[in-house]
Amino acid sequence: MRLIVAAVGRLKAGAERELAERYRERAAKAGRGIGLRDVEIVEIRDSRAQDTAKRVLEESIALANIIPDNAVTIVLDERGDNLDSAAIAGQIKAWREAGRSAAVFIIGGADGLDRDIKQRANVRLAFGTATWPHQLARIMLLEQLYRAVTILSGHPYHRE
Repeated sequence: MRLIVAAVGRLKAGAERELAERYRERAAKAGRGIGLRDVEIVEIRDSRAQDTAKRVLEESIALANIIPDNAVTIVLDERGDNLDSAAIAGQIKAWREAGRSAAVFIIGGADGLDRDIKQRANVRLAFGTATWPHQLARIMLLEQLYRAVTILSGHPYHRE
């Protein structure tokens, strides 16, 4: 199974990009031992549409187009479920054991995601009720994926 982080917008060179890449690499390396093929980041270009609704729709269509067949879709949404790290690890384990091809974690653009992509998601995940910049949301997600992989592999990174 692959873990894919699909995000609208690019992280510019600098500390945020380096930290995101560090967690991605750690998760990918640790994940090989538990049957994860890769941890990927797919960046979707921000829409240039002037109308907000059209911009959200264009970005959501681009995100939907990268979801592989038989994949689980998880959208980051401030109104979603607040899952702890062990629960995220448990979900990944269940999806892997069910033979899902990938788990695609979607981070929308500044104006959010289209209602249709939210409704079709298998899980709506929140990192609390606060609003987070997209750069930090991506880093927090990648850290949680790394943490989930270490939980599943028995690595001591996560402490209860």
